[in-house]
Amino acid sequence: MVAQLLGLKLRLLGNLFRRSPWQVVGIVVGLVYGLGLAVTLAGMLIGLRFVDAVDVIRDATVIAGSLVMLGFLVFPLVFGVDDTMDPRKFALFGVENRELSLGLAVSAFLGIPALVLVIVLVGFVVTWTRGLGETALAVVAAVLALATCMLATRVTTSIASFLLSTRRSREFTGAIGLLLIVMISPLIILLSNVDWGRQGRTVLEAIAGILSWTPLGAVWAVPADAANGSWGAAMLKLLIAAATLGVLWLAWQRLVVRMLVTPGREAQARSYHGIGWFDRMPHNATGAVAARSITYWTRDSRYWVSLIMIPVLPVILVLTLNIGGIPVSALALLPVPVMSLFLGWTTHNDVAYDSTAIWLHVVSGTRGFSDRVGRLVPALALGVVVIAIGTGLSTLFYRDWSVMPSLLGVSTCLFLAGLGFGSYTSARFPYPVPKPGDSPFAQPQASGTAASFVQSLTLLGSLVLALPAIGLALLGFFVDSAWHVVSLLVGCGTGLLVLFGGIWFGSRTFERRGPEMLASALRA
Repeated sequence: MVAQLLGLKLRLLGNLFRRSPWQVVGIVVGLVYGLGLAVTLAGMLIGLRFVDAVDVIRDATVIAGSLVMLGFLVFPLVFGVDDTMDPRKFALFGVENRELSLGLAVSAFLGIPALVLVIVLVGFVVTWTRGLGETALAVVAAVLALATCMLATRVTTSIASFLLSTRRSREFTGAIGLLLIVMISPLIILLSNVDWGRQGRTVLEAIAGILSWTPLGAVWAVPADAANGSWGAAMLKLLIAAATLGVLWLAWQRLVVRMLVTPGREAQARSYHGIGWFDRMPHNATGAVAARSITYWTRDSRYWVSLIMIPVLPVILVLTLNIGGIPVSALALLPVPVMSLFLGWTTHNDVAYDSTAIWLHVVSGTRGFSDRVGRLVPALALGVVVIAIGTGLSTLFYRDWSVMPSLLGVSTCLFLAGLGFGSYTSARFPYPVPKPGDSPFAQPQASGTAASFVQSLTLLGSLVLALPAIGLALLGFFVDSAWHVVSLLVGCGTGLLVLFGGIWFGSRTFERRGPEMLASALRA
């Protein structure tokens, strides 16, 4: 049975080259690129064989190897892959669970990732051919590393296809993955601030020392510890690596057994009673548009994936500046204006998210004022909550309540100015976005110039219009606290003027450019 599964996997790989010519060209280019990168890395590792800095090589290989193993574990869960050898496809063939588990696990070794990893591991083995014992341990460690990575990706791929089969679960996992990637930026900044000339060696040694005792890095440290004469540590880490592989094998067997008797997950259809927000909002055109916008903001993943990033951005900014030496107390006033700026900015292309449904507005003769105001209702409701609660918390951490008017004024100005610009740009300059039902991470085929222009116009315009309020707030900090009240009045006044102006211009533009907006939605 194992041989049959291997033959099936080879046929599936061969079918990749039976697609259209351009798809085959793309596959070949990717294959050449991957193999070229693998050969380059293997050559670098082989070159390290003739370097005597064993400690430095050990730290580098442990850290790099840990990242590789983490990638094999996390990538299928976050981004998902097409599992051509899903255990559920063999549920009706009457194959014993143990035999099927073994065959599917071995089939994972047939593929481009396994081939690339094998080439790199050859260089890894050559690096540690510094003695008979070290060479033997390097070979054993390489075999364990290859088996662990392949089995790890086999387990996580099956988990992804089993548990993340619904679109909503994939979108949620993708959002979490994107969030984790964004949260890594403070770590990168922290590492970039390290004086590598003086402290770099110590930092790398500390990181590698911790990773070498974890399932991610233990296998990569085995031959290095042996080359350093630490045979006891090498054997202990070899046991950790073997135990990791054993745990993965047991988990894989249990997973196969579970998947063979469990049907695939399907999205549960929710039953809704009544007409939801359409019954709660005023029964007119503005209320109908507002109800639909609230429904979009709460159910459409294209909206909430963007919204969950808004509270993350100021956290990253504060951590980054704090790493740069600015005290947290001085940064306490930063999160609310940043969140207000990006929350107002989210409406700059709202019409495009309607896709072809915008034709209802065109054929029904919906007034531009009703459309513009209705679309702002969810953003206004959320913005009021964010600014009110955020201002109180920021002032509490800053421990000076006299700055509250300035914080309210600047945040309100940034938020309302963004809504005002968005009311106009979403009707005048809509650009393609993922269609309803598509992944929020999909990239529509369109020119990025228009998108960059509209995004920059809305963001920079809000900042420029808020400069008077920001300047008055600075006078309140450094000259006289009475300027804080003036900053509040100027900020709120400017924000309201921009909002009303944006609604007025946006309404006229919406009524005049209805056919153009519909044509833009059809082209996207």
